[in-house]
Amino acid sequence: MSHALGIVIESLVAVLLMLTIGYCMLLNKRLKRLKADEHSLKATIAELITATEIAERAIGGLKHTVRDVNENLGSQLTAATQMAGHLKNMLAEGDGVIRRLSKIAIAARPAQEAEPAAPKISTAKAVAAAAEAFSERRRASGLAA
Repeated sequence: MSHALGIVIESLVAVLLMLTIGYCMLLNKRLKRLKADEHSLKATIAELITATEIAERAIGGLKHTVRDVNENLGSQLTAATQMAGHLKNMLAEGDGVIRRLSKIAIAARPAQEAEPAAPKISTAKAVAAAAEAFSERRRASGLAA
């Protein structure tokens, strides 16, 4: 009986050793796969770091460009505002000149040649007509470019 008990115990140890060897082989495969995944993960992290550095440089360039555009647009807006005010003043002065000229023309007309009341022309149309007449006179005398 002791002989049979020894064989059973040794058989059990052999089975357990076989299971241990099988489990070690399985763990070895998993470790190899994990090692391969580690290398691919390191490569992915390196690519991500490179992409991040490129993006940071691009953002810095964009910030610089935005700053330049902001300064340029600011100066252009200031110049445009000044020009608009200047043009507004010139239009007001031109309107005053047109009104005085029309008063002079009406006062200089003889009473018998007076025509029936002409339809009122808006100030802008009067300014445009005066400018057109002026430019035509300049062209006729050869002074216009």
